[in-house]
Amino acid sequence: MSIHILIVEDEAAIATLIRFNLEQAGFQVSVSGSVEESKILINKQLPDLILLDWMLPQTSGVQFVGQLRADSRTRELPIILLTARSEDVDKETGLNQGADDYITKPFSPRELVARVNALLRRRAPQKTENIIRLSSLTLDPSQFSVQVADKKIEFSPSEFKLLHFFMTHPNRIYTRRQLLDLVWGDHIFVEERTIDVHIRRLRRGLESVNLAHWVQTIRGSGYQFSPDKTEV
Repeated sequence: MSIHILIVEDEAAIATLIRFNLEQAGFQVSVSGSVEESKILINKQLPDLILLDWMLPQTSGVQFVGQLRADSRTRELPIILLTARSEDVDKETGLNQGADDYITKPFSPRELVARVNALLRRRAPQKTENIIRLSSLTLDPSQFSVQVADKKIEFSPSEFKLLHFFMTHPNRIYTRRQLLDLVWGDHIFVEERTIDVHIRRLRRGLESVNLAHWVQTIRGSGYQFSPDKTEV
């Protein structure tokens, strides 16, 4: 599943090296040389993660972290700061401002990819290839398979993505708009009621294994996925 990473780095050689290694690891990558340019890219399409250099022209990376955290659209966006600063007080400043992780230059490409994957597992598990198990229900993103015991359930790509998101974010209520933005991306403009169609299809698939009741409608709020302990 394609994960989009935005690199904000004004040193072209470093940006090129990072981009090459991330693309080799299977990520989709965009590059920006400044905060202002990155804002344009983010407005067009929200990335799944930002690699952000501390020292940037005009607006620093740390200042930009604060701006991103103050905006409801980018508040939960995973952010890793890249910097030559190695003092503990600098790390504390970056993390206190809202960065999720901090990598000191120079760093190895292997470490960078490992830290990116670790942050995605923590902050955006629906974007990873990890197998998810809830009670008797198992979802394998790499094989595009869903099953209960030995019984496989067939889903379209849209319902599969929705179920993957629900299984990695159980027992939370999401509005239709939130589900569309978080599952399909906020650059996709479709009617909010479209989610109702996907919910019906998802329930239909889960009904074959007596799990349709896990997808709950919360009147006036949206939907939540609530697995129980009942085995099929």
